[in-house]
Amino acid sequence: MARHALPARRRVLAPVLGVLLAAVVLAVLAWRPWLEAETPLPATSPGATSAPSAPSSPDPSPAAPSPAAPSPAAPSPSATPSPPTPAVFTVLGGGDVLPHATVIRTAATGDGYDFVPLMEPVAPFTRGADLALCNLEVPLAPPGTQPSGYPMFGAPTELVADLARLGWDGCSTSTNHSLDRGLPGLVHTLDALDAAGLGHVGTARTPAEADRPQLYRLDRAGQTVTVAHLGATYGTNGIPVPAAAPWAVTLIDVDGLVARAAAARADGADLVIVSVHCCSEYQGQPAPQQVEIAEALAASGEVDLVLGHHAHVPQPVARLEGGPGGRGMWVAYGLGNLISNQDERCCVPQTATGLLATATVVKPADGPARVDAVEWTAVTVDRVGAQRLYVLADLLAGARPELLTLGADQLTDRYRGVLDVVGTDAPERTAPPVPTGPAPLVVPRAG
Repeated sequence: MARHALPARRRVLAPVLGVLLAAVVLAVLAWRPWLEAETPLPATSPGATSAPSAPSSPDPSPAAPSPAAPSPAAPSPSATPSPPTPAVFTVLGGGDVLPHATVIRTAATGDGYDFVPLMEPVAPFTRGADLALCNLEVPLAPPGTQPSGYPMFGAPTELVADLARLGWDGCSTSTNHSLDRGLPGLVHTLDALDAAGLGHVGTARTPAEADRPQLYRLDRAGQTVTVAHLGATYGTNGIPVPAAAPWAVTLIDVDGLVARAAAARADGADLVIVSVHCCSEYQGQPAPQQVEIAEALAASGEVDLVLGHHAHVPQPVARLEGGPGGRGMWVAYGLGNLISNQDERCCVPQTATGLLATATVVKPADGPARVDAVEWTAVTVDRVGAQRLYVLADLLAGARPELLTLGADQLTDRYRGVLDVVGTDAPERTAPPVPTGPAPLVVPRAG
């Protein structure tokens, strides 16, 4: 029976399958998926052929004409290289290092001398400068002799090593006190400076040394920049320069200084600084001779910066016409005292205050160095307060160190005394500089 039943079931399914097939066909015709996938083709000329186009956007815009075939591309120009970074650094000049007897006694430790605590409050400026140049007003006491103050100075040997610890890199040494301890004191001073790694100029142990400027080399921005330092004094307080060593102290001779500056440049110096120890003391305005010297050095075109000493009070900081390439020359006519025992109790009030002159030097990779700007910073000594030296702006801003004895009115008066004379060419600097590279190389003069 089962075998006979199969044909009967086949006859029953056929009509059902037909109905289902018809329903599927009707559904497909209603759906028409081929119309949804179809996109119109661009019109073509009869017989033209083209590649299939990409699907159009929902809101097509008129088709742009096909671009012409590109011509062979010309080489694209290379990017303009950035100019090399110039070398930039600071040179700081300070006033007279003038240790009177009271300063020396204050620095005594029982088994020697330590001048660092006296000048430490100013050290951020000297350590922050790339090249710091002091004026060592006095010689050192020769071995076997005792230190002394005014009138025949002889500082303890420890002084120069302490200057190095405070960040100074070198000093001018030609002053009216250079021969206070005779030729032995002069020689011992230079020996001690050499031992401390400090440069020096203005006095000499040999004729060859006298002919050489003090050179400092600074590596900045891939360049080695050479700074030449020269120094000279108006005299030696009536003490004759030894006949056997006429070259021991460089005396002011403007033509000679210009010749030395030109020779230094010819030998590769990029910048020339001259320290001038001259003229009237205790006067806020430069003496006519100071102005004549500065203007002659500026007119020579060989000198970039003049640092003035000996006045023991601040004097103007000015930019003069002339200078190398006609770019001008800066002069600090008088930087006053750095460390001393002078103030209104013994002398004119301005002797308690000195200046730090900070010059910013720029040396392009393919051009000459120039002094781009000079700024001044006032420093002041507190004789009663353990001979400490302070940055005046710090005290005016409210700093009150433990040992300070100066009152607010004194501080204001000292600051006004600076403003009365310093002039308007250079602005005040109240923050210490920051080193821009490694310490300078001090090139030995001896040899």
